[in-house]
Amino acid sequence: MEQIYLLASQVDIDYNSNTSIKKWETFMPLTIATWNINSIRLREGLVVRLLQEEKPDVICLQECKSLVEQIPTDEFAKLGYKYIIARGQKAYNGVAIISKIPLEDAGSTDFANLGHARHVAAKLKSGITIHNHYIPAGGDVPDRELNEKFGQKLDYISELRDSFVKEIPQKSIFVGDFNIAPFEDDVWSHKQLQKIVSHTPIEIECLLDMQKVGNLVDVVRSNIPNGKLYSWWSYRAKDWRTTNRGRRLDHIWATKDLAAFTKKSYIVKDVRGWEKPSDHVPVFTTFDI
Repeated sequence: MEQIYLLASQVDIDYNSNTSIKKWETFMPLTIATWNINSIRLREGLVVRLLQEEKPDVICLQECKSLVEQIPTDEFAKLGYKYIIARGQKAYNGVAIISKIPLEDAGSTDFANLGHARHVAAKLKSGITIHNHYIPAGGDVPDRELNEKFGQKLDYISELRDSFVKEIPQKSIFVGDFNIAPFEDDVWSHKQLQKIVSHTPIEIECLLDMQKVGNLVDVVRSNIPNGKLYSWWSYRAKDWRTTNRGRRLDHIWATKDLAAFTKKSYIVKDVRGWEKPSDHVPVFTTFDI
């Protein structure tokens, strides 16, 4: 797995000066987006369009499917997104944090020892750490004895939970494609999907246990507590908008010291209807901090 810090372009900000702090503060409130882009090079134009229309301060992408040096950056930089922290992998996985705000590389962890580019962290000048995760999908059979990928998924989440046992996170935001829809209103049919990977009881229990140990708040559901809420629609469903058989696989969680300052959350469903879209759509949360 490639471990590279990428700064998209040089900028005139000194991390140790008072000026840099003042510049950073002008970006508040802080809006963060997460999106499984399913190939950043193939869908560079969609990312540019989203940045133009929604203008988040930070966007976290998963499944970039690119080596870091091959991630397109010029068009992002033209829009003010001059900072990128990424972990890349040829053709598979890959995570990136793209920002208008200065970032420092805060490392990455190979959870479950998969050798995959599935996690990257970045620290803002304010001290907030953003963790971007692409949790394994888990294959098709919800049995680790019959399906190695399902076991890898559970191990990834369990190891993340164990990291919280060692150190409870503070002033942190966890985002990404978690590949689990935990609640009944996060899927189109709770009854029909309980034996389908992404909504099985064992996955949900594992995810919520990790959340509890980390003392984290699902800020999207905190801000939108009621009603069906999806961020993914299968490519197999050509009439996805009509049938609306979606799942909420993409999440934004925060430590309680930040969750108290969330202002709003929303999902841009229309992105699923853009030309050659990802099967996921972007999820947003604004923190009034």
